[in-house]
Amino acid sequence: MDKFRMLFQHFQSSSESVMNGICMLLALVTVKLYSSFDFNCPCLARYNALYGLGLLLTPPLALFLCGLLVNRQSVVLVEEWHRPVGHRRKDPGIIRYMCSSVLQRALAAPFVWILLALLDGKCFVCAFSSSVDPEKFLDIANMTPGQVQLFLTKVPCKEDELVRDSPARKAVSRYLRCLSQAIGWSATLLLISAAFLARCLRPCFDRTLLLQRRYWSNYVDLEQKLFDETCCEHARDFAHRCVLHFFASMQNELRARGLRRDTVGSRDAESPALPEPPEGLDGSSGKAHLRAISSKEHVDHLLGTWYSSKPPLDLTSSPVFW
Repeated sequence: MDKFRMLFQHFQSSSESVMNGICMLLALVTVKLYSSFDFNCPCLARYNALYGLGLLLTPPLALFLCGLLVNRQSVVLVEEWHRPVGHRRKDPGIIRYMCSSVLQRALAAPFVWILLALLDGKCFVCAFSSSVDPEKFLDIANMTPGQVQLFLTKVPCKEDELVRDSPARKAVSRYLRCLSQAIGWSATLLLISAAFLARCLRPCFDRTLLLQRRYWSNYVDLEQKLFDETCCEHARDFAHRCVLHFFASMQNELRARGLRRDTVGSRDAESPALPEPPEGLDGSSGKAHLRAISSKEHVDHLLGTWYSSKPPLDLTSSPVFW
């Protein structure tokens, strides 16, 4: 369990290469999920469109939320957006850069699912089979409106007795599949063209501003990560000193009750000796970061002050005393 947690924390690091790797992994998982999915259109009026569009849009939404969950910067972005200004002003450019980075990685897997569904065509045929203009097909143009509606509803189900051997069913299915593939390839070409233009035109803009936003975006992420690690270290030291203080207080209480030295000595011989009072419980020695923090109220005040009044990003100025 600890190894899995360490591995998950490693994948949540702020490294862009690691996040790009997670993005590619989600895309591969999307391809595997779609290839293993068993598609069965209900072939019922009013349900075909719901089923087809649902499979076309609902899994991408779930994959988008998964992309946000595995990206550590999404949480950091929300915290940076909602935090009070305090001693450090908020830079909208950094927030926009982090939002763009998070959205780009989170939208990769949903786009893969949508493109696969469009290129496959099954969802599109199921969703829009009832919306086809019957005048485009001579075999069904002479049917009554009720027969046409029933026939078009059964088009995705090629094993149905009503449309099993009908050339019109193949024509309608081929027409919708070609239309779906045309939309899919057009969307693919559009995405590739947009990525190509963004790659080529990026050097034409101010690179200094981009580097600054990237630097401070990584800084905010790393600062939050180091703060969490420091809190864990401080909590461990504080708990250790509280335990030692508890046993030291018990030892002093036993001595204050006037127990005889021989009784205490016999008990100590039968049971492990209580630890000696730690040096510097009054703050004269010990951990430097625990000298001024000796109670729950002090710790709560420290954490609240960090959230409401983060220190300014200026190491040359005098430190802010909380």
